[in-house]
Amino acid sequence: MKVGIVALVGRPNTGKSTLLNALLGQKVSITSPKPQTTRFPIQAVFEDERGQIIFIDTPGIFAKVKDQVAARINLRTEETIEKGIDVIVYMVDHTRERAEEENRALGIVRKLKIPKILAINKVDVKTPTHIVQYRFMEDEFDQVVEVSALANKHIPLLLDAIYSYLPEGKPLIDASHLPQPGLNLDSKTFISEIIREKAFLNLRREVPYAIAAVVDEIEERDNGVTYIKARLLTSADRYKGMIIGRNGEMIKEISMAARKELEVAANKKVYLELIVETDPHWIDFV
Repeated sequence: MKVGIVALVGRPNTGKSTLLNALLGQKVSITSPKPQTTRFPIQAVFEDERGQIIFIDTPGIFAKVKDQVAARINLRTEETIEKGIDVIVYMVDHTRERAEEENRALGIVRKLKIPKILAINKVDVKTPTHIVQYRFMEDEFDQVVEVSALANKHIPLLLDAIYSYLPEGKPLIDASHLPQPGLNLDSKTFISEIIREKAFLNLRREVPYAIAAVVDEIEERDNGVTYIKARLLTSADRYKGMIIGRNGEMIKEISMAARKELEVAANKKVYLELIVETDPHWIDFV
């Protein structure tokens, strides 16, 4: 059987997390249109009759480090792809112009002496397109696959390409006992990621860069309801006010959206108690 570790790499917001979810056929990595959505490498296992793949969804690589969060993100990504990776899937979004971030990310990948696949995302979108800015990259990769992570197009072709470069071997892990494919996502981490995703999707552009989600308690109650107590931490009181919103409307929207998704994931009733706190040490939870 074919086995190996495959890293999804690229600049921020190219669709890596959406691609991971499409490859697995279920959601393990949160998504939003904002940078810094993925803050740590998400590991997940995929299996079929051909073998086993451990996918790693890496955070997008920033060209310029403007804050501690971006610095941590870049470091985590570089550390991840420098050790034990069998194949790199480098993802680009042809609807966005190339920029300094692309050069930084590509420069890191160029140093790796392992098979590399170029995945051109959003093949279903015809305009706008800047595909000519990416064509020069094709000669630097072992294979090129055009996909649409969101529309789930050509995902089998990408899997075929990945398997063609993986070595023969024994399974890296026993996945038969896993409740879901995420390998480094315990219950608290998964729930905090869902909460943070809903905050990203509902809040203004400047706020998400200064928030973290923390789950303090998960309790299965006798009435069959899962009770969750969690906090959104932010760096300043002005952000706290924006997250809460007028008459508490914004935090209600975030909480309701998170609760609904958690109920679908758990297939049971969920009660989510979500509060907002200003914490100067919020970055410690990133």
